[in-house]
Amino acid sequence: MVSLQNSPTVHRTSLFLNSFPQKHSTLPCCRRAGISFLIKAEQAASSSTGSLSQDRPGRRQVLAIGAVAPGIFLVNQNSKSFAAETKKGYLSVTDKKDGYSFVYPFGWQEVVIEGQDKVFKDVIEPLETVSVNVIPTSKQDIRELGSAQEIAETLIKKVLAPPSQKTKLIEAAEHDVDGKAYYTFEFIAKAPNFTRHALSTVSIGNGKFYTLTTGANERRWEKMKDKLHTIVDSFQLFNV
Repeated sequence: MVSLQNSPTVHRTSLFLNSFPQKHSTLPCCRRAGISFLIKAEQAASSSTGSLSQDRPGRRQVLAIGAVAPGIFLVNQNSKSFAAETKKGYLSVTDKKDGYSFVYPFGWQEVVIEGQDKVFKDVIEPLETVSVNVIPTSKQDIRELGSAQEIAETLIKKVLAPPSQKTKLIEAAEHDVDGKAYYTFEFIAKAPNFTRHALSTVSIGNGKFYTLTTGANERRWEKMKDKLHTIVDSFQLFNV
């Protein structure tokens, strides 16, 4: 299994920052750990023998899940995010410190990944995850960094997928929620033995750059796409 700590994070993030146009050079992408957990899960899956490995979590993953699982529901119940209005079949998370909230499917469990603020994943399908990364920035609005298309293409190529994977941006769009701009995009990352279909949304607020990414194995996209869109659409920032 590929060690999560040995991922080429610093080198890839540096390349990403240096490759961005000068006017966008302050894009605060993933300074703590530029590679999204979803890609780490893919790398761990692809490094095992046989394509069937992508469908089962490794022993370390199971142990990690077991270690954190007993506290998951207690954490959610003690947070204001455990609200009656949560959509049926989903649980909600509200981070009062960093100022964001989102929902994830019931049954996904929280895991702790260095460099990620929050990670939830399906225990059977390791490519079905949602991760949130929060990085400080001096920018006030996501539009200061470029268009949705520009930001999506750069993030996908330099941060959200390793160089060994072929990526394709399917769609990128901008929308506003309560006057705040968000960029949301859909993309595919193809590895030798699996293809991951993913959705991301990014925004800026509270002096921070936020990235939420979720996705699934391409073979399960049709079954999972509505749930994944629900996750992305639920992501919202609030002032702290």
